[in-house]
Amino acid sequence: MKLWGGRFESGPSEVFEQFSCSLQFDRKLVFADIQGSQAFAGALARQGILAPEEGETLVNALDEIAREAHDPNYFEGAQDEDVHTFVIRKLKEKTGTLSDKIHTGRSRNEQVSLDIRLYLRASIDTLLEQVAELQQALLDLSRKYPDVVIPGYTHLRRAQAVLWPHYLLAYFEMLARDFERLEQTRARVNTMPLGSGALAGSGFGFDRDQIARDLEFSAITRNSMDVSGDRDFGLDFLYACSMILLHLSRLAEDWILYSSEELNWMTLGDSVTSGSSLMPQKKNPDSLELIRGKSGRVFGALTSLFVTMKGLPMTYNRDMQEDKEPLFDAFQQTSGSLRMAKEVANSVALNPAKPASAAEESWVVATDLAEELSRNGVPFHRAHQIVGKLVLESVRSGKKPSDWNPNSLAAFAPEFTPEMARLLSPREGMKTRELPGGTGPAAVAEALSEAETRLAGERKRVTIR
Repeated sequence: MKLWGGRFESGPSEVFEQFSCSLQFDRKLVFADIQGSQAFAGALARQGILAPEEGETLVNALDEIAREAHDPNYFEGAQDEDVHTFVIRKLKEKTGTLSDKIHTGRSRNEQVSLDIRLYLRASIDTLLEQVAELQQALLDLSRKYPDVVIPGYTHLRRAQAVLWPHYLLAYFEMLARDFERLEQTRARVNTMPLGSGALAGSGFGFDRDQIARDLEFSAITRNSMDVSGDRDFGLDFLYACSMILLHLSRLAEDWILYSSEELNWMTLGDSVTSGSSLMPQKKNPDSLELIRGKSGRVFGALTSLFVTMKGLPMTYNRDMQEDKEPLFDAFQQTSGSLRMAKEVANSVALNPAKPASAAEESWVVATDLAEELSRNGVPFHRAHQIVGKLVLESVRSGKKPSDWNPNSLAAFAPEFTPEMARLLSPREGMKTRELPGGTGPAAVAEALSEAETRLAGERKRVTIR
């Protein structure tokens, strides 16, 4: 069955049929297509194109199709051009010639836009919930080890000491931006395109605002040509997914390193690791490696649609059929990665002594000493030089910070006072960083409390949709 054909003397070749058919992937839109068609049947009834009982018949038949579509074999053997023609064929099987009225005043261009928006809206709601669940898992992991000191890194070199919860809150903030980005994307997705026609607007006086209300859209689109050629909302979705995967990939990289034998800061649960077919001792972080790997797949989806759209003239072009597979795959991989990351976070057992020892044995306290000198009147450049020489001497002689004491520190440089020796302990230096956003214990406790409040707000917004 086709929605076109009168203009043609002969049909498409078999090669073209196979090349252009999209049912094998756009079948994922079947429930969105049914929902949109039911709302459109209501619009046709309000216009008098359908009698009330005809509209009811079509809506009920579409309900039947929706129930049947849950069967995984429902599409087996279907030769339809796309999901839209498939649904209309099924509708015709149930309602006969009445189904011929369902496409009155409607173009596939606006229908595709509607279906994708409905699909993405539901997908975004799923991702919002999953992002919030991962944020909760990170907060739970923070509360489990509230006082553990770890080295913070720059350039993969030990830099300054931070609290374990402060480190996890950094990823909480990344995910909070991801949540916000998804909400912003949802707002742009959540505009109703029906009534736009192929590109010039419908020739029927549909109440577009009522259709929007029926489908729970917050607004209607403003320009029919823009609707026909627009996939910005899809690109927004792919960018939001890409940012999520970027953040998850960075977390995965950290935890792959932290769980290695070389660092041994943490142990990953058996439920999220795997072994080797040859080496009996191996416990591999495959879950994290797969998350890291899937980031490239999602980035590729964004690039694919971005390049597809970049040179298209107004308005619709068949190139835009290539939007769906990147969108579907990006959602699947992002959703799966968020679910996996939560599972990993719930499995983590921290080995507190290891990162604490790494902090104590290194010179992560150097900045604390230099700032203390500066607070005591030493110009910071001079303070930097003094502490740098202290570190150099320690490296040459094999001394750790704990090998120095008040007397030896004062003997090294007169600018050091005996009480400054307290800052040779990483935990002491952190107490100077109590400004908002810092790693001081009180600041981190406040940040954790504030993060929990914000997360509660996120979850409330997800629930009320």
